[in-house]
Amino acid sequence: MTESPSRVAIVTGAGRGIGAAVARRLASDGFAVALADLDEAAVKAGADAITADGGRAMGVGVDVGDTDSVNAAVATVADELGPPTVLVNNAGITRDNMLFKMSESDWDSVMTVHLRGSFLMSRAAQQHMTQQQWGRIVNLSSTSALGNRGQANYATAKAGLQGFTKTLAIELGKFGVTANAIAPGFIETDMTAATAERVGVPFEDFKKAAAAEIPVRRVGRPADIAGVVSFLVSEDASFVSGQVIYVAGGPRA
Repeated sequence: MTESPSRVAIVTGAGRGIGAAVARRLASDGFAVALADLDEAAVKAGADAITADGGRAMGVGVDVGDTDSVNAAVATVADELGPPTVLVNNAGITRDNMLFKMSESDWDSVMTVHLRGSFLMSRAAQQHMTQQQWGRIVNLSSTSALGNRGQANYATAKAGLQGFTKTLAIELGKFGVTANAIAPGFIETDMTAATAERVGVPFEDFKKAAAAEIPVRRVGRPADIAGVVSFLVSEDASFVSGQVIYVAGGPRA
């Protein structure tokens, strides 16, 4: 390991929700943070807020499913903040439907963002990590990886990320790079609010119903995920790699 590896992190899907919370937490942990998202205005605003609080951050627009966009974004981060040694692959979308109603576009869009996006981002960032002999990759999976009605595409993508994570851990470990996945349960975000709206249930009722099925009797918050990311990218977690941590208020929620 180099004496002082670059403390620069990239968080995708950082325009809101879990990604925004992770970016704020890593900034508070002392990382310079690149907030990356298709919504460039949102991440620039998020970066400005971190900077106003005394941190170092930048917002960068990126389409994680596009090779040129990914390579350009990672290069920009390396030039402006320094070589990234932490990558949090959080960007994601849902296109829920029952199998017989699911279109090819619904399937392909979810695979592109979650799987292709994590692949492209990891491939671009790992070169900076391996050069410094230190790195951390955290992929956002989901409890849906265990199967979830109406989410054949999303469940498949999230399960695929677990296999991707374990393979990265095997390939990159000798370079001082760890790779782990976090599988959140029900987290209170704009995405879960949109799901409630889609099924025609008031969000507060939706959350109450979910909490009743969770052993700790509450739904999760983005900060719950950010705290686990903070640990996984720390030196304390240097012997933790290839793991999937379910952050769901119970064994599965």
